[in-house]
Amino acid sequence: MAEILPPGRPAPDFRLRVTPDQMLSLSELSGRRVVLAFYPADWSPVCGDQMALYNQVLAEFRDRGASLLGISVDGAWCHQAFAKDRNLHFPLLADFEPKGAVARSYGAYRDGDGVAERALFVIDENGTIAWSHCSPIAVNPGADGILDALDRLNASETPNVDPESSRIAG
Repeated sequence: MAEILPPGRPAPDFRLRVTPDQMLSLSELSGRRVVLAFYPADWSPVCGDQMALYNQVLAEFRDRGASLLGISVDGAWCHQAFAKDRNLHFPLLADFEPKGAVARSYGAYRDGDGVAERALFVIDENGTIAWSHCSPIAVNPGADGILDALDRLNASETPNVDPESSRIAG
């Protein structure tokens, strides 16, 4: 498995094709939480199950203030057909040309195979990696780690208020 970028590092910006005629950059989501789900390829059984699961829990990601982006080395046309077939409601970004450049910048590229690792990143509102995980290529990492990371971010924003000091004297 690759040595992916660890928490605490700035998330590398990128600009990738989200459809055959539209681009999306990470910086366009500045000030928002973002979940990056790198995966090897559209149409593979594990990837299909992983993306279908994320589609099912998409509302939970959004409830925690996060946008989800899937990223693989497949082209935009392939992503478009895969998303339509699987009824996915989040963007799939094409790290197609130069092949795997974004995956490489996150330490999530499998040189010997020419695909992305099954790597997950939660990026906070400041553009910093808050959590990262690399799963074995044949294992669906599920959504629990992502949800836990988002919950920890929410907990860290909640001010610790002493109930005694917040009482109004009367």
